[in-house]
Amino acid sequence: MNNIPDIIIAVDGNSSTGKSTFAKMVASEFGFLYLDSGAMYRGVTLAGLEAGVIADGKIDEAALLPVMEPLNLHFRREEGATKLFLGERCIEKEIRGWEVSQYVSPASAIPQVRNWVDNKLHAFAAGGRVIMDGRDIGTTVFPNAELKIFMTADPAVRAQRRYEELLQKGEKTTLEEVQENLKDRDYRDSHRPTSPLRQAPDAYVLDNTHMTLHEELVWTLGLLQGKFGILESPGLSC
Repeated sequence: MNNIPDIIIAVDGNSSTGKSTFAKMVASEFGFLYLDSGAMYRGVTLAGLEAGVIADGKIDEAALLPVMEPLNLHFRREEGATKLFLGERCIEKEIRGWEVSQYVSPASAIPQVRNWVDNKLHAFAAGGRVIMDGRDIGTTVFPNAELKIFMTADPAVRAQRRYEELLQKGEKTTLEEVQENLKDRDYRDSHRPTSPLRQAPDAYVLDNTHMTLHEELVWTLGLLQGKFGILESPGLSC
């Protein structure tokens, strides 16, 4: 893996396509720093909920901005995983909950929120050799990333994956609610005026509807070898 250059890998795609799981796996296998842009937006959303400026289906944008500006959101690597912290508090579990999921898409569509998160991400990635996932990493945040991947999967498969994930976390919801939430998020993400979700022209499409994680990793290795002329294969651990 040492012969893989110090590049930025941008991973975009719809929600519940497994972008974070994929990016974490690639980071671990090939020695990259993983940055979860979606977690940053979820962190801002959580802060807004806890401050009471996001409630009852509405976001008070004017009140959210002063809540967001001083937030000390940052990543730490603990127990072999990258986790998001708010100050000294690990919020990885809270940001994956159902309530945050309902509000994160409209919150992330606010231009000031996107600018704030983008600035944070650029600072985190200043040293290079990072992999980052989100909705606009290859189109807006890092348009010059050396490698761009766009992940997709069948909507029914995505909904089932998300539903099972929420059940494992003890969240009370239905498959129908998850399907509607994903449908709404897809529309919001692709139609927002600021940095909408779209596939970059030079992105490689990874449809993982019927793929295992190991198959995704093998696909990525082949992509890296072909694009950067790598002749030796690192041993895959997964």
